[in-house]
Amino acid sequence: MDKLDLTKKYKSYYTAKAKPEVVEIEKAQFLSITGKGDPSGQAFAEKLQGLYSMAYTIKFMMKEKGKDFTVAKLEGLWWYDEEKYGAPSISEAPQKVPRSEWEYRLLIRMPDFVTRQHIETARHTVVSKKGIALAAETGLFEMAEGKTVQMLHVGPFDKEPETLEQMAAFMRDKNFKRNGLHHEIYLSDFRKTAPAKLKTILREPVM
Repeated sequence: MDKLDLTKKYKSYYTAKAKPEVVEIEKAQFLSITGKGDPSGQAFAEKLQGLYSMAYTIKFMMKEKGKDFTVAKLEGLWWYDEEKYGAPSISEAPQKVPRSEWEYRLLIRMPDFVTRQHIETARHTVVSKKGIALAAETGLFEMAEGKTVQMLHVGPFDKEPETLEQMAAFMRDKNFKRNGLHHEIYLSDFRKTAPAKLKTILREPVM
């Protein structure tokens, strides 16, 4: 039985250059959970546990049906209350908005054959048999970003503003306007990888 690897099937989705570029991102579906607060805090870790428990439960459910797949890379959409903090540039926002005030939607891409019914079944399994209550907050989320500026960031998260400033300058040069939420794809497992070696795709939908 062949195992579907989404990072290989959609190679361009999980690839970025070390300089700003414009790409067109296709519609996709994701397992998702939302939250608010410091990503180094316990609440974030618990949300992550709920999401991954669901992802692997769905994987093994589908494997039993002859449709095995590799759990894809973690992703995140990030935003904040713009009425409260105004509209700083994409490179200033990480420094001007406290980490406790950031809201997020964590994502793991799902194959097209995974349905809402599969997710509902998995939720029941994870909550009732594994005792992970936060799995109840997960759901299927569809996203079609379309035209997007992206760049590969290599290094610790606190150095992202340097990469984001390059993207912001590129957007100003092209006269692009923001058209969606800041998006990150974590090519490295930040729980196990040294900060200097982290690889993260940064995306900003534009128009």
